[in-house]
Amino acid sequence: MNQTLWRYSVLFLLLGCGLEAGAQQALTWDQVRTRFESTNPTLLADKLNIDESKAEEITAFLRPNPQFSLSADGTQIAPNQGVWKPFAGTFETPSLSYLHERQRKRELRRDSAQKATLIAESNHADLERTLLFNLRSAFVSILQAKAVLQLATADLEYYDHLLEISRVRFQAGDIAQIDLDRLELQRVQYESDVQTAEVNLRTAKIQLLTLLNDRTPIEQFDVVGVFDFSDQLIPLDEVRKIALDTRPDLKAAIEAIDKAHTDHKLAVANGSTDPTFSVWYTHNSSTNNPFALNTLGVSISIPLRIFDRNQGEKLRTQIDITRNERLRDATQAGVLSDVDSGYATLASNLTLLRPYKAKYLQQSVRVRDTIMFSYQHGGASLLDFLSAQSEFRSVQLNYVNLVGSYLTAAAQLNEAVGREVIP
Repeated sequence: MNQTLWRYSVLFLLLGCGLEAGAQQALTWDQVRTRFESTNPTLLADKLNIDESKAEEITAFLRPNPQFSLSADGTQIAPNQGVWKPFAGTFETPSLSYLHERQRKRELRRDSAQKATLIAESNHADLERTLLFNLRSAFVSILQAKAVLQLATADLEYYDHLLEISRVRFQAGDIAQIDLDRLELQRVQYESDVQTAEVNLRTAKIQLLTLLNDRTPIEQFDVVGVFDFSDQLIPLDEVRKIALDTRPDLKAAIEAIDKAHTDHKLAVANGSTDPTFSVWYTHNSSTNNPFALNTLGVSISIPLRIFDRNQGEKLRTQIDITRNERLRDATQAGVLSDVDSGYATLASNLTLLRPYKAKYLQQSVRVRDTIMFSYQHGGASLLDFLSAQSEFRSVQLNYVNLVGSYLTAAAQLNEAVGREVIP
C-alpha cells in the first residue's frame, strides 16, 4: 500500500515537470510567449496600426504648401488701325502665396495624432492581453492533457498487473471464470481512457501550434511547465488596484478623453481666421508710371468668418469629451467586474483543491489498495473491488482536472488584471 501511494506521489511530481517521452522540442511558458509575440500573424498585423498612426503624426504636423502661379496679359491678338505689335504690351506676373495658420493649429493636429498613437498602442496591448489568455489556456490544456494521459497510462498498467494476478488465481481455482471475464471486460474502459487522452493531447498541441503559426510536426513539439497550484492568493483589493493601473483597455479609454480635449481645442482653433499672404513681380506692367518696367506687389487675404465659424465641430468635439468619459466609466466597471469574477473562480478552485491534496488523494489510494488486498484474499467481492477502483480513478482524474481549471482560472485573472499576478 505504501509503495502504491509513493508511486502516485512520484507521478504527480512528474506531472509538474511536464515531460513527454520522445519529444524533441520542449518549450517553457516564457519561450512560448516570446515565440508567440514574434510569429502570431494577428498580433503582428495589429502592431502595424501603431506604425500607421506614427506616419499620420508626420502628416498632421506638415506646414501648408506655398502656392506659385504665373500669369501673362496684354498680348495683342488682332491688328488695330493697321498696327499689330502683339507682344509690345504683354506683361508677365509670377506670384507666390502662403497660408499662415494661427492659434497653434499645426501643433494641435500633431498633439491629436500623437495621442491617437498612444491609443493605438494601448489597443494593441489589449489585443495582446486577450490573445495571451488564449495562448495560456492552450498551454495549460497541453499540460493537463499530458497529466491525464500519464494518469490513464498508470491506471492501465496497474490494472494489467491486477489481471495477471487474477489469471494466476483463476488457474489455481481461486476465482470463477465469470469474475475473470468481468475483470478483462473492464480493461476496455482503461484502454479507451488512454486513447481519448492521446487525442486530447494532440488536439491541444494543434491549437497551440496554430497560435504560434508554427508548422512543427506534433510528434516533435512539446511544452514543459509546473502543473500544480499555489495555495497563496493576494488580497482582492490589491488585485483591483493593480488592474486599474494596468489594464490597457482602461488606459485607452483614459487616453481617448485626453485626445477628445485636444480635438476640441483644435476645433476652436479651426474656427479662427487664417490670412493668406501673397507677393508678386510684374515685368512690363501697365501702370500710370511710364518708367515702371519692373514692379512688385503684395497682398493679404483674410476670410470673413461671419457664417461659418466651425460651430458644429466645436459642439461635436465638446459632446465627444462627455461620451468618452462615459465610456471610461463603463470600461472601469467592466475591469472591476472581470477581476471580481476571475478572483471568485480562482478562490473556488482553491477551496476544492485543498482537501483533495490534503486528504482525498491519499484516501483514494488507501481505499483502493485495501479493497484489492481484501479481494485477493477473499474478504471482498468483485463488485466491491470494481467500485473502489472506479472511485480511485474518479478522484485522481478530478484532481488533475481541478488543477487544470485552477491554472485556467489563474490565466483568466491575469487577463482581467492586465499582467501576471498569479504565476
